[in-house]
Amino acid sequence: MAPLLTIRGLKKSFGGKPVLDGIDLDLEEGGSLVVIGGSGTGKSVLMRTILGLETPEAGEILFRGAPLVGAHRTAFLDSFGMLFQNAALFDSLPVWKNVAFRLLKTLPRAEARRIALEKLARVGLGPEVADLMPAALSGGMRKRAGLARAIAADPAVIFFDEPTTGLDPIRAARINALIRGIVEESGASAITITHDMTSVRSIADHVALLDKGRIRWHGPLHEMDDAPDDYLHDFILGQWRE
Repeated sequence: MAPLLTIRGLKKSFGGKPVLDGIDLDLEEGGSLVVIGGSGTGKSVLMRTILGLETPEAGEILFRGAPLVGAHRTAFLDSFGMLFQNAALFDSLPVWKNVAFRLLKTLPRAEARRIALEKLARVGLGPEVADLMPAALSGGMRKRAGLARAIAADPAVIFFDEPTTGLDPIRAARINALIRGIVEESGASAITITHDMTSVRSIADHVALLDKGRIRWHGPLHEMDDAPDDYLHDFILGQWRE
């Protein structure tokens, strides 16, 4: 079976400085790929390029074996969900409308609200939260509401941008468990970018280390700790050497 998402030779630079310098990656159907790397190594640019927010200078991105152009790009954009780093809820909309934002374009209001309440329940938020404004939520609740929005349309692929940023260890662990559970239950594929190794160990099937615009190491999670790469070990342990 072909990968859900195939990335080959992807290049992107800013001001003549390469940020992505020939990226090759595959996302398998139902798989969870976590991309790790230090700040400024191109993780966010990689995600933005996959989503079409940045135009690559070279390379290709395939979705179910076909290039992301024309109607096929539209099909891809209709089949993904995303949890933004800071949840990125719309301040002027109540929680349920945030969750149902995409659904309200195609479904009757009552049906969209029903699905929104169902997805909120899946992430541990009760119906009493639905009509609150985002400002009334704690950071952890906003993150869970953002996760509910990401899965509202039952996407084929979900992107997670630093999903535990700003959360204490207990709330971060809850978000990690929710992400893992949702991916396993739904059969969706997931790409996560993070530098949080606790998230990596909780979420990943496969890990890719991005360094200087290239994939320095890529493999199954269970092979990560024994991989023969000193920089990878330093990153895992959070240590710096001269």
